[in-house]
Amino acid sequence: MRFAIIRFPGTWSDRDCHHVLKDVLGCEADILWHRETSLEGYDAVVLPGGFSYGDYLRCGAIARFSPIMELVTRFASRGGPVIGICNGFQVLCESGLL
Repeated sequence: MRFAIIRFPGTWSDRDCHHVLKDVLGCEADILWHRETSLEGYDAVVLPGGFSYGDYLRCGAIARFSPIMELVTRFASRGGPVIGICNGFQVLCESGLL
């Protein structure tokens, strides 16, 4: 299984997620910057914790407008598994995915 771990400005647990997925569970995992334009080849998406954009407006409110979130929404609508941890869960809520 291949995981895409999304990194927003202010995300800090992306490397922890990468370590667990790759080194502990033996899965393929890549950290993708929030401006990526493709999720091609990924089986699951992880939005890790942190403080996306410093959470200056509202938790996850700015991150939901990142280019990658349109792709995450399409991925989820096709039945792709999406995991939101901490701030990543808040980004999913702000994006209307939860």
